[in-house]
Amino acid sequence: MRHLLNTLFVTTENAYLSLDGENVVVNREKEEIGRFPLHNLSGIVCFSYAGASPALMGACAQRNIGLSFCTPGGRFLARTAGTYNGNVLLRRTQYRTADDPAASSRIARNMIFGKLYNTRWSIERTRRDHKLRIDTDAFQAASKAIQELLPRVLEEDNLDTLRGWEGAGATAYFSVFDDMILREKEVFFFRGRNRRPPLDNINAMLSFAYSLLSNDCASSLESVGLDAYVGFLHRDRPGRSSLALDLMEELRPCFADRFVLTLVNNRIITGEDFLISESGAVQLSDQARRKFLKSWQERKQELITHPFLGEKIPWGLVPYVQALLLARYLREDLDEYPPFLWK
Repeated sequence: MRHLLNTLFVTTENAYLSLDGENVVVNREKEEIGRFPLHNLSGIVCFSYAGASPALMGACAQRNIGLSFCTPGGRFLARTAGTYNGNVLLRRTQYRTADDPAASSRIARNMIFGKLYNTRWSIERTRRDHKLRIDTDAFQAASKAIQELLPRVLEEDNLDTLRGWEGAGATAYFSVFDDMILREKEVFFFRGRNRRPPLDNINAMLSFAYSLLSNDCASSLESVGLDAYVGFLHRDRPGRSSLALDLMEELRPCFADRFVLTLVNNRIITGEDFLISESGAVQLSDQARRKFLKSWQERKQELITHPFLGEKIPWGLVPYVQALLLARYLREDLDEYPPFLWK
């Protein structure tokens, strides 16, 4: 099992990353403000436009350290990639599977099943823990609607129909998402998903969390030798890491969404932590983004029992384990791709 190393998040404005021996050096205006050993890192995510040196990019590629660049608001821009891991036969199998709608649907339906299962469990946890503060009838109705979709998803072999079931489940889930927000309702509310740009505080946090999760999933897929850009549920689109989007679907409700709710309900992020542009776009302030990322790293270190492996692993290794299980399925070492079912 792979150890969960640290991810270095660089949020300093105008920071430039360079290589010095076996260290990544963070510079601002030609002054060194941080130095970190490469052997302690599994990934680097930079939220500055200044960039990184070619020497550092090459060192990260050689050491399989994911180096990603995002806008200060968290939107993914680019990722460095060296020689692909794994053997070419695995990737050829992936491409053939993606070209076969029936074969793609066998994987996609398990991923959608995992997503719906986890959305229902998220609803049930809120219903159990905060039954005196919510509309229990609405939560029960949403949970039942999603439960009725689960057997239909497992029997479906048409991708478009699967997307329809996924959409129906998302509608039921998001119909009660606003009620999961228990604090500062005047500034934290959910009236529907909006992005590019997000127009309220909750959507700004969700978009940032999804960007981080997508990056983790893409890095995990590449680490086991799969092509993060060729998906089964999300079809090919230039510049989109479709398989990473596939993989993260089952992790959105149980990791990203619950994480955002925890930050709000535990008052880690408050209404004062956001900036609003003249266009109405909302984003986290620099200080809030640092709090967000610190909590994100702490959450990734928390131990859970993986439902398929039956072993305790950190949350941060879940994308890697799921990528590994997907690779094993494509190699025909497993009869089915086992989705992550949160318990």
